Amino acid sequence: MCHRRNIVVGTVLVSVLAIVSGNSWSAPLTDNTVFLTFTKHIARQVSLDKEAFARASTCLSWFYKATPKTPPPPVQGISWNRPASSQAEQDCLRQYPGGMEAARDDFAKTQALLSVSLTVYEFALVADHNDDQSYSPAELQDLFHSLSLAYDAADPPLSPIATLTARFDRWYRTRNLDEVMQGMSALYERGYRVTAQDRAELDRVMR
Repeated sequence: MCHRRNIVVGTVLVSVLAIVSGNSWSAPLTDNTVFLTFTKHIARQVSLDKEAFARASTCLSWFYKATPKTPPPPVQGISWNRPASSQAEQDCLRQYPGGMEAARDDFAKTQALLSVSLTVYEFALVADHNDDQSYSPAELQDLFHSLSLAYDAADPPLSPIATLTARFDRWYRTRNLDEVMQGMSALYERGYRVTAQDRAELDRVMR
């Protein structure tokens, strides 16, 4: 089990190194590397989840409109642009040959995945206590402690990045937010809060 975990973290480490360094492997890592890389990793998934949820919602609405039933109410706080009806008809029939039931199942799935990515994004923002878009050693210590993870300030930035992104990928894959909610509670006990800046950023990614 330990060997397998090391392989996973090692794989993520290589991927993260490529993201952080780009084409310049010698570029120095800045103090905000952990925060920016972790939040961008989550934000990319939020964007994909929003698109998938919008497609499922649009098609579910179209299938409802094709019957005498009333379409479901929109989800508060999440907006999207609906395509023209003719295009929606073509897309939805192609994407959901199983009809309304298939669209309803995908709607529930994509909504759950979007909830996971948004919740973890909020958690990552809250962990930046002073909203400077950077995790200080103390903030990283609190973040890792909230997740019952060991943290050594002497470790290079790539180590916590690999750990955090791998942990997000696991939460997302299993759709399990238990650790996140426990971590959020632990941060709140240490005085962390969702700030006005956090809310503004959450509103931005939800639009």
